[in-house]
Amino acid sequence: MVLTVLLIIIYLAFISLGLPDSLLGSAWPSIYPNMGVPISYAGIVSMIIAGGTIVSSLWSDRLIRKFGTGLVTVISVFMTALALLGFSISDVFFELCLFAIPLGLGAGSIDAALNNFVALHYKAKHMSWLHCFWGVGAMTGPIIMSYFLERGIIFQMGYRTVAMIQLSLAIVLIVTLPLWKKASSTYNEEIYINESNQKTQIQKVISKNELLRLPGAKQALLAFFCYCSIEATLGLWGSSFVTIAHGVSAETAAKWASFFYFGITFGRFLSGFVTLKMNNRQMVYLGETLLGIGIVMLILPLGQVLSGIGLVMSGIGCAPIYPSLLHETPVNFGEEYSQSIMGVQMACAYVGSTFMPPLFGILANYIGYSFMPFYAGIILIIMVIAVKTLNKQIDGKKVLEIR
Repeated sequence: MVLTVLLIIIYLAFISLGLPDSLLGSAWPSIYPNMGVPISYAGIVSMIIAGGTIVSSLWSDRLIRKFGTGLVTVISVFMTALALLGFSISDVFFELCLFAIPLGLGAGSIDAALNNFVALHYKAKHMSWLHCFWGVGAMTGPIIMSYFLERGIIFQMGYRTVAMIQLSLAIVLIVTLPLWKKASSTYNEEIYINESNQKTQIQKVISKNELLRLPGAKQALLAFFCYCSIEATLGLWGSSFVTIAHGVSAETAAKWASFFYFGITFGRFLSGFVTLKMNNRQMVYLGETLLGIGIVMLILPLGQVLSGIGLVMSGIGCAPIYPSLLHETPVNFGEEYSQSIMGVQMACAYVGSTFMPPLFGILANYIGYSFMPFYAGIILIIMVIAVKTLNKQIDGKKVLEIR
């Protein structure tokens, strides 16, 4: 019963996680002229948020061990809510940069905490559906912002509305904090009981050097880096690519960019059902195959419509990879190390999504934007090799343990 109630709360939390992620992009056309800054300054705010997220992800294992998943989640949601309130009262660029710090710090901790909690306590279908709900939040954020902007209301009201939603969730989390403590009360110094009534090792915090020496750890981190690099690159440059390479109008290309994210969201909804028949490894392989097909469709001169379908197919291919890799973490590295490795995996994912799309932008100035699907394809090949090597090392470790 406790885990069921917490699962409902976690679903709500994932929607709230997605809400702020897309706000900056949808609000920026209104923000930069009002603040009198260049349009490129959006990258500064985005980098500050990403930097805070990376830092908090790396430290999340120690924070969660000391304070517990429930309290860390409460504090993180409060931080993001207060940061969004800060955005809602900002009228100069410096203030945006200042409030971007707690926004990033809050997002990284809650992401790592909830992903590990779900990986330990729930089936794979919930991991897919939870990240589908993140997509719902990410799609809802721009809708809220556009509601106010279309009525001539300042962008601050959009941020204020999302902040109120976050504060409401924080209140719910506070009220249900005893449930988080109850879920953790089965811990003792050596073991805890999971939902399958099986004894398992208590969570351990290890140094980053020790973590990197775990079999398959480097390959797992590389896989997360590559996946988020591909997702962020296709999301940022997909519409520009189809305009330049396939002659799609800018207005149509903008809609097709949203189709990519729709593909991810809808694909994760479907993935929750497919996980009932396929394990995490098979889901990752399936996603990589579909993503590869989508990228090939973008490369080939098959016409405008099929290039749009290629974006949707790429989104559907992306859908199962990230949740399945996350859910496999306790299996790959042991439940005692899952929180430590989860935080670093999230950090590597954010590094990829932060730096690889801008890197392509720099390269495109010299080799052209038509290279975009080749760029994504090269990263996909590296990810496929990393995942294959990861699984091989994990299987080898299990054989040694049996012997």
